[in-house]
Amino acid sequence: MDIPSGAPSAAVQRLLALLASGRPRILVGLVGQPGAGKSTVAARWADAVNRQAGAGRMQVLGMDGFHLPRAALARMPDPALALARRGAPWTFDPAGLRQHLQALREGRAVTWPDFQHDIGDPVADAFTVTPDTRLVLVEGLYLLHQGDGWDLQGLFDEVWFLDVPPAQARRQLAERHQRAWGFTPEQAEARIDASDGLNAELVWAGRERADWLAPPV
Repeated sequence: MDIPSGAPSAAVQRLLALLASGRPRILVGLVGQPGAGKSTVAARWADAVNRQAGAGRMQVLGMDGFHLPRAALARMPDPALALARRGAPWTFDPAGLRQHLQALREGRAVTWPDFQHDIGDPVADAFTVTPDTRLVLVEGLYLLHQGDGWDLQGLFDEVWFLDVPPAQARRQLAERHQRAWGFTPEQAEARIDASDGLNAELVWAGRERADWLAPPV
């Protein structure tokens, strides 16, 4: 997609139009495969929206804070498998995510958890959304997932799919594993084959349910 220099992207234009609707709070979900660049793209969009609409009008949140803690994984029938597959839908807390999304829809102040990588667990109340924040974008893998307590799409005004080709997302994920964890290229590919790739297939299956296929610009 060719965008003139300095012009807002299609996503930013769409977000600004949602803000102009006058609704007290708008929720947008952003789904994408592991490695697609959801966090980076969402932050860039928010910066652009807040420059044009006013500081604090849009905020980005992630669903990583709804990982089940390691103590909960240890109580599962196969703790080793649960830890190895951490990041699969069944290693999250969709009920907790649902409660937080419902609170956001009410337009009031809401605290939101985050995942703290140095301790390997979620931490509560890491972020606060104030009533002045009218547009909240939540990014994550499974916002279009169905079954097992997910089915969250109806809580959003729109859910977008970040339309990155699977091969590109996999390449970016392998590079990230090498940077973050010191993996060799072979170790990064093995990790993707054992876990991330399985999750990516589930995420891709929800693509057809998205309200919009968002270009990653």
